[in-house]
Amino acid sequence: MDLELWSVRPLWLTVLAALWGAAAGLLVPRAAYRFAVEPDEAWRTRCPDGHVLTGAAGGWLGLARCPDCAQDLRDLRTSWSGPGDAPTAYRYGSGTPLVALATAGACAGLALATGARPELAVWLLLAPLGVLLAVVDFRVQRLPDVLTLPLAGLALVLLGVMALVPEHAGQWPAALFGSLVLGGAYFLLFLVNPNGMGFGDVKLALGIGAVLGWYGWGTLVLGTFAGFLFGGLYGLGLVLMRRAGRKTSIPFGPFLIAGAYVGLLIGAYAA
Repeated sequence: MDLELWSVRPLWLTVLAALWGAAAGLLVPRAAYRFAVEPDEAWRTRCPDGHVLTGAAGGWLGLARCPDCAQDLRDLRTSWSGPGDAPTAYRYGSGTPLVALATAGACAGLALATGARPELAVWLLLAPLGVLLAVVDFRVQRLPDVLTLPLAGLALVLLGVMALVPEHAGQWPAALFGSLVLGGAYFLLFLVNPNGMGFGDVKLALGIGAVLGWYGWGTLVLGTFAGFLFGGLYGLGLVLMRRAGRKTSIPFGPFLIAGAYVGLLIGAYAA
């Protein structure tokens, strides 16, 4: 009977993780819209039509839709007399369903790989933040400090707590060393070639190193290699499609995160 319950438990855990990921993923586009600005610009506080963004946490939490635009749209549709159907768009966050689906899939994969070990809670909390960083970097090639540095701090603090909980499968000192080693390695790459490695990637590497280092050096190396592989394949694809040249800069953060995700899945499953 105990064996049967053990075999069913990961399924329910995976479903719950997917639901959490979907709910958190729905909130990503609004935050991504606000964060996706150039380095010398302030975070967005208004929708594209100029309405002030309101809602929880000072307008940071919520769906990527503007109630004022929705009301304007209803008024416009009421008085619409032009050809065809009246306008229907009032959302400023593009790709919301896709982002929610991707976050749900990422969380489900983490639950399948990690099982009911306590560090799963950390992975599920950090996964939406990783998706948010990837979306922002793809849009404006920027990794904001207000996201990368808290990611590193949260990873180390939360993993430190999980190290005190029975049945965990990683080691906190390895997470700390992984953060320092990967952050230091990326810093050296930044010094050697500042045009090829942004300083935001260096700060992101601190958090990624902590996550990967939790399961040991093998996971750290695997996740790092996967990130460079994904980034290289993406750049090569752009060159082959003649959409970029050798010196064209690409956002590396999403590939660093994707590589870390693959490394984490394998490390968690093998632990």
